[in-house]
Amino acid sequence: MANHGGGEAVKGEPFFREHGKQVAALCWRLSSKHSLGLEILLITSRNSRRWILPKGWPKPELGPAENAAREAFEEAGVIGTIGHEPIGRYHYLKEKKEGGGIACSVDVFALAVTKHLDDWPEKDTRRLAWLTIPEAMTRVSEPGMRQVIKDFQKQHMLQKATMPMRRRSYSLTKSKG
Repeated sequence: MANHGGGEAVKGEPFFREHGKQVAALCWRLSSKHSLGLEILLITSRNSRRWILPKGWPKPELGPAENAAREAFEEAGVIGTIGHEPIGRYHYLKEKKEGGGIACSVDVFALAVTKHLDDWPEKDTRRLAWLTIPEAMTRVSEPGMRQVIKDFQKQHMLQKATMPMRRRSYSLTKSKG
Protein backbone atom coordinates (compact mmCIF):
# COMPACT_ATOMS: atom_id res chain seq x y z
CA MET A 1 0.00 0.00 0.00
CA ALA A 2 1.21 3.50 -0.75
CA ASN A 3 1.34 6.26 1.81
CA HIS A 4 -1.41 8.86 1.58
CA GLY A 5 -1.58 12.30 3.13
CA GLY A 6 1.94 12.19 4.51
CA GLY A 7 1.54 8.75 6.10
CA GLU A 8 4.44 6.93 7.64
CA ALA A 9 5.29 3.46 8.86
CA VAL A 10 3.93 2.52 12.29
CA LYS A 11 6.33 0.30 14.23
CA GLY A 12 4.82 -2.56 16.18
CA GLU A 13 1.63 -2.66 14.14
CA PRO A 14 2.16 -5.16 11.31
CA PHE A 15 -1.20 -4.54 9.59
CA PHE A 16 -0.53 -0.80 9.48
CA ARG A 17 3.08 -0.79 8.23
CA GLU A 18 2.33 1.98 5.69
CA HIS A 19 -0.75 4.07 6.03
CA GLY A 20 -2.51 7.37 5.68
CA LYS A 21 -2.60 9.85 8.53
CA GLN A 22 -5.87 11.64 9.27
CA VAL A 23 -7.15 13.92 12.03
CA ALA A 24 -10.56 13.96 13.71
CA ALA A 25 -12.48 16.20 16.09
CA LEU A 26 -14.42 14.75 19.01
CA CYS A 27 -16.95 17.58 19.26
CA TRP A 28 -18.59 17.86 22.67
CA ARG A 29 -20.87 20.09 24.69
CA LEU A 30 -22.49 20.14 28.11
CA SER A 31 -26.23 19.64 28.20
CA SER A 32 -28.78 19.70 31.00
CA LYS A 33 -30.90 17.13 29.11
CA HIS A 34 -28.93 14.16 30.46
CA SER A 35 -27.68 13.09 33.89
CA LEU A 36 -24.06 12.98 32.70
CA GLY A 37 -24.47 16.40 31.13
CA LEU A 38 -22.18 15.50 28.23
CA GLU A 39 -23.07 15.07 24.56
CA ILE A 40 -20.86 14.38 21.58
CA LEU A 41 -21.54 15.02 17.92
CA LEU A 42 -21.53 12.22 15.35
CA ILE A 43 -21.95 12.66 11.61
CA THR A 44 -22.55 10.20 8.81
CA SER A 45 -19.86 9.37 6.30
CA ARG A 46 -20.71 10.44 2.76
CA ASN A 47 -20.51 7.03 1.09
CA SER A 48 -21.31 4.26 3.57
CA ARG A 49 -23.49 6.48 5.81
CA ARG A 50 -21.97 4.99 8.98
CA TRP A 51 -21.72 7.18 12.09
CA ILE A 52 -18.27 8.74 12.60
CA LEU A 53 -16.44 11.72 14.08
CA PRO A 54 -15.67 14.61 11.71
CA LYS A 55 -12.31 13.65 10.20
CA GLY A 56 -10.18 13.94 7.12
CA TRP A 57 -6.83 14.42 5.47
CA PRO A 58 -4.72 17.22 6.94
CA LYS A 59 -3.71 20.20 4.82
CA PRO A 60 0.05 20.82 5.08
CA GLU A 61 -0.28 24.54 5.83
CA LEU A 62 -2.21 23.84 9.07
CA GLY A 63 -1.19 22.07 12.26
CA PRO A 64 -2.95 18.86 13.36
CA ALA A 65 -5.34 20.55 15.83
CA GLU A 66 -6.26 23.29 13.33
CA ASN A 67 -6.93 20.63 10.70
CA ALA A 68 -9.25 18.77 13.09
CA ALA A 69 -11.14 22.03 13.81
CA ARG A 70 -11.38 22.68 10.05
CA GLU A 71 -12.90 19.22 9.51
CA ALA A 72 -15.47 19.88 12.27
CA PHE A 73 -16.46 23.14 10.59
CA GLU A 74 -16.62 21.73 7.04
CA GLU A 75 -18.39 18.46 7.87
CA ALA A 76 -20.57 19.40 10.86
CA GLY A 77 -20.82 23.20 10.98
CA VAL A 78 -19.42 23.56 14.48
CA ILE A 79 -16.77 25.86 15.88
CA GLY A 80 -15.21 26.00 19.31
CA THR A 81 -12.07 25.53 21.36
CA ILE A 82 -9.79 22.74 20.14
CA GLY A 83 -7.25 20.97 22.34
CA HIS A 84 -3.66 21.23 21.11
CA GLU A 85 -2.76 17.60 21.86
CA PRO A 86 -4.58 14.48 20.64
CA ILE A 87 -6.81 12.77 23.20
CA GLY A 88 -6.40 9.45 21.43
CA ARG A 89 -5.72 7.59 18.21
CA TYR A 90 -7.49 4.83 16.33
CA HIS A 91 -6.90 2.86 13.16
CA TYR A 92 -9.31 1.83 10.42
CA LEU A 93 -9.34 0.70 6.81
CA LYS A 94 -10.59 3.49 4.52
CA GLU A 95 -12.46 2.04 1.56
CA LYS A 96 -11.44 3.47 -1.79
CA LYS A 97 -13.97 4.20 -4.54
CA GLU A 98 -12.01 2.10 -7.04
CA GLY A 99 -11.93 -0.85 -4.61
CA GLY A 100 -9.54 -1.95 -1.92
CA GLY A 101 -8.59 0.27 0.95
CA ILE A 102 -5.89 2.17 2.71
CA ALA A 103 -4.94 1.64 6.33
CA CYS A 104 -5.38 4.90 8.23
CA SER A 105 -4.24 6.19 11.60
CA VAL A 106 -6.45 8.95 13.02
CA ASP A 107 -5.34 11.39 15.74
CA VAL A 108 -8.39 12.67 17.64
CA PHE A 109 -8.59 16.16 19.17
CA ALA A 110 -11.29 17.30 21.61
CA LEU A 111 -13.29 20.31 20.43
CA ALA A 112 -15.49 22.08 22.99
CA VAL A 113 -18.28 23.38 20.77
CA THR A 114 -19.26 27.01 21.32
CA LYS A 115 -21.41 27.54 18.23
CA HIS A 116 -23.35 25.44 15.73
CA LEU A 117 -23.77 27.29 12.44
CA ASP A 118 -26.92 27.34 10.32
CA ASP A 119 -24.97 26.69 7.13
CA TRP A 120 -21.66 24.92 6.38
CA PRO A 121 -19.88 23.39 3.36
CA GLU A 122 -21.09 19.76 3.70
CA LYS A 123 -24.52 20.40 5.25
CA ASP A 124 -26.44 18.69 2.45
CA THR A 125 -24.25 15.57 2.29
CA ARG A 126 -24.32 14.37 5.92
CA ARG A 127 -26.65 13.73 8.83
CA LEU A 128 -25.59 14.69 12.32
CA ALA A 129 -26.70 13.88 15.83
CA TRP A 130 -25.87 15.10 19.33
CA LEU A 131 -25.79 12.00 21.52
CA THR A 132 -24.92 10.85 25.01
CA ILE A 133 -21.81 8.68 25.20
CA PRO A 134 -23.83 5.43 25.57
CA GLU A 135 -25.97 6.38 22.55
CA ALA A 136 -22.88 7.24 20.50
CA MET A 137 -21.21 3.95 21.43
CA THR A 138 -24.12 2.01 19.94
CA ARG A 139 -23.91 3.91 16.62
CA VAL A 140 -20.14 3.87 16.06
CA SER A 141 -18.90 0.73 14.30
CA GLU A 142 -15.12 1.34 14.52
CA PRO A 143 -13.79 -0.34 17.72
CA GLY A 144 -10.85 2.09 18.01
CA MET A 145 -13.16 5.10 17.69
CA ARG A 146 -15.43 3.65 20.41
CA GLN A 147 -12.38 3.29 22.68
CA VAL A 148 -11.35 6.94 22.15
CA ILE A 149 -14.91 8.04 23.01
CA LYS A 150 -14.94 5.81 26.11
CA ASP A 151 -11.56 7.18 27.25
CA PHE A 152 -12.82 10.75 26.70
CA GLN A 153 -15.82 10.05 28.92
CA LYS A 154 -13.58 8.65 31.68
CA GLN A 155 -11.34 11.73 31.52
CA HIS A 156 -14.39 14.04 31.58
CA MET A 157 -15.80 12.19 34.60
CA LEU A 158 -12.46 12.45 36.44
CA GLN A 159 -12.31 16.19 35.80
CA LYS A 160 -15.93 16.61 36.86
CA ALA A 161 -15.32 14.61 40.05
CA THR A 162 -12.33 16.72 41.08
CA MET A 163 -13.97 20.10 40.45
CA PRO A 164 -15.98 20.25 43.72
CA MET A 165 -12.89 19.24 45.71
CA ARG A 166 -10.92 22.06 44.15
CA ARG A 167 -13.63 24.52 45.11
CA ARG A 168 -13.74 23.18 48.68
CA SER A 169 -9.98 23.25 49.07
CA TYR A 170 -9.89 26.77 47.69
CA SER A 171 -12.50 27.98 50.16
CA LEU A 172 -10.66 26.27 53.05
CA THR A 173 -7.36 27.90 52.17
CA LYS A 174 -8.67 31.47 52.21
CA SER A 175 -6.52 33.62 54.46
CA LYS A 176 -8.03 34.87 57.68
CA GLY A 177 -8.30 38.56 57.91
